[in-house]
Amino acid sequence: MGDILVSMEGIEKTFPGVHALSQCRFELRAGEVHALVGENGAGKSTLMKVLAGVYTKDAGRILYKGKEVEIPTPRAAQHLGISMIHQELNLMPHLTVAQNVFIGREPRQGVRFVLDEKAINAQTQQLFDTMHLKLDPRTKVADLTVAKQQMVEIAKSLSFNSDVLIMDEPTAALTEAEIDELFRIIRQLREKGVGVVHISHRLEELKQISDRVTVMRDGRYIDTVQTQDVTIDRIISMMVGRTIFEATPEVPENPSQEVVLEVKNLNRGNVIKDASFSLKRGEILGFAGLMGAGRTEVARAVFGADPVDSGEVYVRGKKVQINSPSDAVQHGIAYLSEDRKRYGLALGLDVETNIVLASFKKFLGALGWVNSAKTRTAAAHYVEALSIRTPGLQQQVRNLSGGNQQKLVIGKWLTANTDVLIFDEPTRGIDVGAKSEIYRLLNDLAQQGKSIIMISSELPEILRMSHRIIVMCEGRVTGELTSAEATQEKIMQFATQRGGIIRTNEATSTITEVGDA
Repeated sequence: MGDILVSMEGIEKTFPGVHALSQCRFELRAGEVHALVGENGAGKSTLMKVLAGVYTKDAGRILYKGKEVEIPTPRAAQHLGISMIHQELNLMPHLTVAQNVFIGREPRQGVRFVLDEKAINAQTQQLFDTMHLKLDPRTKVADLTVAKQQMVEIAKSLSFNSDVLIMDEPTAALTEAEIDELFRIIRQLREKGVGVVHISHRLEELKQISDRVTVMRDGRYIDTVQTQDVTIDRIISMMVGRTIFEATPEVPENPSQEVVLEVKNLNRGNVIKDASFSLKRGEILGFAGLMGAGRTEVARAVFGADPVDSGEVYVRGKKVQINSPSDAVQHGIAYLSEDRKRYGLALGLDVETNIVLASFKKFLGALGWVNSAKTRTAAAHYVEALSIRTPGLQQQVRNLSGGNQQKLVIGKWLTANTDVLIFDEPTRGIDVGAKSEIYRLLNDLAQQGKSIIMISSELPEILRMSHRIIVMCEGRVTGELTSAEATQEKIMQFATQRGGIIRTNEATSTITEVGDA
């Protein structure tokens, strides 16, 4: 590692009702990958947004290459050589890759209003060559995978000749192969002397990519350690201030045999092919599979968010017609999207409003006025029952941590009295402490008789939480396993099983192939 690039000391930042950063510090050296970890709400992203000029600090000082600097805007940070790739990528899908990389700085053809597309493409290609990245600069961003868009963001940052690159949850939506490619680029940057800040909740990545780890908790600096000298358990302990037994199985007691939801021969184009499954009362049914297997598509179809070509849905033995999400809710079915910020919450509204949003009619008086006393009582009940950490019911949801936002979505559907809860990636972007709380909450719901479908890309999570596991591949249900016999190896076998459908014989706990799909 080289000289100190960045030194942050005594950083303070307060938002309405939230003291986000208190006496925080951070150091980054040239040629270093420095992991920044902590629970949701610990202040990681806030601290880096101060460094990147997104937020202005209330107190403290920032030294860049040994000189104290003020960074009032992202443009000021970029001029210094500091770039940040946010968790939500900031690309324009209708423009080409090259146009996104040089947006606002495009070469001109003599006349100031005429862009030199040839020069833009050539300069972008030059960048890609230095990154050993095979990507056509003329490709539209809308046609790229999330991983390739991530690479475009990195190229855009490097086009500013950045010495500091901040990456906020860069691997959250990537496959293992894509993560390997990203890490190759990061190592290459490290060799060139770039300082990389890596914010991530996936602690297993730390050993692969980082040199040092800084831990934050509740808006405060806890410690900085050499990655090679610390265990994951020790990092978790520093993050949460308590012991988390992450590996302990938490499958609740056996569910009832009463079938509350049955899906038969569901089809939708090429994304869902003859999918069938059942869900019992008090059961957690895991859905596993590789990216693009069709798990989310099945969930959205059952919830009425997407139309289907054919298939039948039964709720407690009665065939029902679900053409819209409102139909699903009337039949007691709720869907918690993996993108909770886009589909699950009204970020600009307060906690109270979000909790009653899906069941507003219940809180209307005789003249159509909202009964504020009832909404306040309902919201307060679920804030307490779900341990949602918020300064008050009037706090804007955008100011809550990811784990608390997820619990808020759960509260919204419980207020609507839904009995079937479909969780799509319930712990994505959530830290290890909040994950443990979500797991405990799912168990509690199952023990109360709620029926849960849990879609997850994390196999340890599926194995830890499920009574049964449905495995999908290319739109088909290719396997069904009980919790007792399920292993990561068996799930991966079925996740790549494009031919026959394999199901469990529950009476004998054997797996048999029952025909070609």
